[in-house]
Amino acid sequence: MIRFKQYLLLGAAALMSASCSDFLDTAPLDALSPSTTWQSETDAQKFAIGCYDGWEDGGDILYMDCASDYGYNNFQWEGYKDFANGNMTQANSGVSYYDYTIIRRCNTFLENVENIEFNDEAVKKDLIAQVRVIRAYRYFKMNWLYGGVPIISNYSSAEEAQVPRNSEQEVKEFIETELDACTPDLNKEPSERGRIAQGAALAIRMRQALYYGEWEVAKQKAQEIINLGIYSLESDYANLFKVAGQDSKEIILAVQYIPNTYTLYTIGQMYNNGDGGWSSIVPTQDLVDDYEMSNGLTIDESGSGYDPVHPFKGRDPRMAMSILYPGADYIKADGSTGIFNTLDKTIDGASNANYMTSADNASKTGLTWNKYLNPITQYSNIWASNACPIVFRYAEVLMTWAEAENELNGPSAAVYEKLNEIRTRVGMPAVDEAKYNTKDKLRELIWRERGVEFAGEGLRRADILRWKTSDGKMLAEKVLNTTLVRRTGTVSNGPDPETRATIDQNPAKEDIFIEDRVFKTFHRYYPLPQGAMDKNPKLVQNEGYR
Repeated sequence: MIRFKQYLLLGAAALMSASCSDFLDTAPLDALSPSTTWQSETDAQKFAIGCYDGWEDGGDILYMDCASDYGYNNFQWEGYKDFANGNMTQANSGVSYYDYTIIRRCNTFLENVENIEFNDEAVKKDLIAQVRVIRAYRYFKMNWLYGGVPIISNYSSAEEAQVPRNSEQEVKEFIETELDACTPDLNKEPSERGRIAQGAALAIRMRQALYYGEWEVAKQKAQEIINLGIYSLESDYANLFKVAGQDSKEIILAVQYIPNTYTLYTIGQMYNNGDGGWSSIVPTQDLVDDYEMSNGLTIDESGSGYDPVHPFKGRDPRMAMSILYPGADYIKADGSTGIFNTLDKTIDGASNANYMTSADNASKTGLTWNKYLNPITQYSNIWASNACPIVFRYAEVLMTWAEAENELNGPSAAVYEKLNEIRTRVGMPAVDEAKYNTKDKLRELIWRERGVEFAGEGLRRADILRWKTSDGKMLAEKVLNTTLVRRTGTVSNGPDPETRATIDQNPAKEDIFIEDRVFKTFHRYYPLPQGAMDKNPKLVQNEGYR
């Protein structure tokens, strides 16, 4: 881990320098150059770390649910708000995922590493495989979001790089070929936290197959990860998202941030106004409503015990572990315990900084995430944190296996078994097999279970795009064609955190309105950014944005 940290920034600088064309015969004395690098195994290790620098952005993971029904981003300039409300355009495309920086670094590495001798050929093969996986992941992410992008090699000029888009299927097949070829060369277990090993490569392959409805492949890759025998569910769900839990056996791969060296700014943006944050990324009431009651019934089912006046009472324990809701206890920055209150304009006669409309940086939904934020005292500086957002974890493997098996052979005892592993680890009852006794009914449960298990982890947008309702439409067409609203009410100082919040049952529409959301069929893909179109005139814009 120490070497990984030391090389992270140096490797990025090295790759950026070495990827430029030579323009002088004399090597510079104050910078890296191709003529003085790519000489040793140590050089190769540093350049490989350069490929890790930015391979994934932890902030993007945390923001991504704001592009779904489960999250809200209040600030348009941050680039995520319009992904959910349908206002993105070619000129206003939101945050751009169309980026070849890391792919270019990987290409440069792969072009030069073959000339370097290693003491151990297996080490060389593993390092090459890590870089190929990083490149495949970058293509996977762009391909899913934009639907077909150019597959590029290193070019000597910008003009030469102006190439048309490959089809979505071509890019998908390229990713599959790359991952299948290089996975055997990877270490079975990561050599240090943050490194890619076989489990990570298989997880990318698994997720891609799942997203495209290739059930046999998705199940097979999930089973291969299970068969590695090195991952298991964390007993404490909440611990997964704390600094203390970063070495959990459940985590297959996470983005690494290092105290005082390579830190994550986004965590500060997530805290509410009263804690010095911006409330840039907040959960929605739609998410709260998807959590079951602790007895396993949904809030709409007879006998569930759901109380709309006290909607946070008796819910799936993951709700409180994931969401800071009105009335809940929470740890303040000074280490003291307080009652979270976003519903009252004043508290003890003083203005409430966390009231939903008190300031731009107060949560507009009245909710704040607990994942990665609780407790605030785990960070010495919330604006330069060492939170490490998870990209893949073992629960996703089990959920994928269960979803694929249900689509292939469901319902079956094996599906119930996998779901129960996930549910019982948080204290939820086992699946009611008499109730969820058909493939269609079990699919509904799987969708809901996947939604709440991974809430705030950046998977929801892809899920509502790939899941189809009974009429063949994307689930996004249902859940994103709506008006986003919040709850109003008051918070008491009572002893029970679950019942301190009393919710208004007949609120004024103007008091609960947040925004209108629209999702059209062509919103399946994001628009290519105008900047990319300007640089490459051979690109053709996605349908609906032209």
